[in-house]
Amino acid sequence: MTDAQSRLFSPVLIAGCLVIMVGFAIRASFGVFQIPIAEDFGWMRAEFSFAIAVQNLAWGIGQPIFSAIAERFGDRKAIILGALFYAGGLVLSAYAMTPLEMQMLEILVGFGVAGTGFGVILAVVGRAASDEHRSLALGIATAAGSAGQVFGAPAAEWMLGFMPWQNVFLIFAALILAVLIVLPFMRSPTPPATRAELEQSMGQILGTALRDPSYILIFLGFFSCGYQLGFITAHFPAFVAEACGAIDPSGVLASLGIGTTSALGAISISLIGLTNIVGTIYAGWLGKRYTKKYLLAGIYLARTVVAGMFIILPMTPLTVIVFSIAMGSLWLATVPLTSGLVAHIYGLRYMGTLYGIVFLSHQIGSFIGVWLGGRLYDLYGTYDLVWWVGVGVGAFSAILHLPVREQRSAALPA
Repeated sequence: MTDAQSRLFSPVLIAGCLVIMVGFAIRASFGVFQIPIAEDFGWMRAEFSFAIAVQNLAWGIGQPIFSAIAERFGDRKAIILGALFYAGGLVLSAYAMTPLEMQMLEILVGFGVAGTGFGVILAVVGRAASDEHRSLALGIATAAGSAGQVFGAPAAEWMLGFMPWQNVFLIFAALILAVLIVLPFMRSPTPPATRAELEQSMGQILGTALRDPSYILIFLGFFSCGYQLGFITAHFPAFVAEACGAIDPSGVLASLGIGTTSALGAISISLIGLTNIVGTIYAGWLGKRYTKKYLLAGIYLARTVVAGMFIILPMTPLTVIVFSIAMGSLWLATVPLTSGLVAHIYGLRYMGTLYGIVFLSHQIGSFIGVWLGGRLYDLYGTYDLVWWVGVGVGAFSAILHLPVREQRSAALPA
């Protein structure tokens, strides 16, 4: 074990957190642009929703690709390529004039998120951490995404108050390039793998994983996480702005500067991110003490209950705040547990690629959640049906994780 691995807060972890934080601050803000862009061009709600859905799907497709690039050519090269895609997509999207242009350009943004997001960064952090610290380090890196979410949506809402949405996109493009200044610290040590792992090719380990029913269950189970997160990130601000009861001008929220339902929608995304910092770190801490598959099943079950109660009860500013806190504590808690489970079963050598494939399921779910939200809203004028689908897939994922065999793959000796 190196000196860097013996420390929890290593330069690799801190630098990785900064990259994820900025990338997710930008990504989490896209729901705030739903109404401004639709009003600017007179688009249907489904048009920009589909653009965000395409972004999520491109993120999922790009994740195993960028992870493989990182494992073949180096982590930092993959991150730089991702940042260039991200910035280029944002700049070009700022000049899009038709829904089709916006939707196609979001492919670049999705690839950018893939290159600067969980798949690449968590693999670097996982390799740099010791066995003792790995689960918690993955939780901290995941929580950094939530930290970005805390200020991303409110910052976008604030900037939209005095500049057009196109200028906000250009500022975001500059920010994702500026964060590359921390890359010199992203030096990951040689993966602590066994000789058998090192002798295996990527094709061999992929074949082993794809024939393993547990890997398939993990892949399928991650779908609902993406569906719920994608739908809420893209549609919750608009949902709250339109469906929530009026804010009392003499109440607590108004005294805090939250005077409109639009502001409440942006703050709710921020609050989800804030509470998830604690929830994700705690999930990472639990992951090294308890069985990960049972923790995952419990998280999906809790999400199902929280979402079901929220849609059943009348929506008020108070229920929005309570829901944001409850859902936020569960928001990305699945990520360190899922990535840690993949590393535990199949080793660290190709963790990035294996997790990237699992993450594709997450992003297919995101694509469907975002697109279906806009489509059903345009058809029925309500998001209720999309919420209930999310409740159902959450319960399904809770059940799927129970049969997972949480033990070292037979093809990889301990």
